[in-house]
Amino acid sequence: MLDVRTLCLGVLHRGDSTGYEIKKMFEEGPFGHFLEASYGSIYPALTRLTEEGLLSFRDERQKGRPDKKVYTLTDRGRTRFKEALLGQPAEDKFRSEFLFFSLFAELLPPGHMARLIDRQLALIKDKARVIEDRQAHAKTDGARFVSGFGQALYHAAIEYLENNRTMLEQEDSVGQLQNAQ
Repeated sequence: MLDVRTLCLGVLHRGDSTGYEIKKMFEEGPFGHFLEASYGSIYPALTRLTEEGLLSFRDERQKGRPDKKVYTLTDRGRTRFKEALLGQPAEDKFRSEFLFFSLFAELLPPGHMARLIDRQLALIKDKARVIEDRQAHAKTDGARFVSGFGQALYHAAIEYLENNRTMLEQEDSVGQLQNAQ
């Protein structure tokens, strides 16, 4: 099972990073697809990994700001990360607030579902563009595979929403008729 500690080892396998940079990798970078991680989970994980000898760090001075810790994967950390990769990944989980709202489309006021679909389409198209850019800069087959998989999922979602939106937009009208009666 994937946890924040393993993800931190994975980020550091790609190169030295600060806690802030690791957080950015979870928010905006390629690691955002795997697990959500907050500073409240990242920094304790980095501390524990360091205590276990899986990471080391160096302090780098910054002008006018506190020193920053730059973490490095040790040989033991590299070995532990490779061992973690030999495990079985947990089943993927998909959660969507948009789908929850869609489930109750008949209760929404006229036009509301259409606006939600338009917003969802815009968000997904934006994410697809980000992944396309990542794929163009991917350096390994694994990174290209993950980007391609993400693109396939987003493009399938876009196609489904565009081709089936009338189903929910009709629910919008039907629900209004039923609610009026």
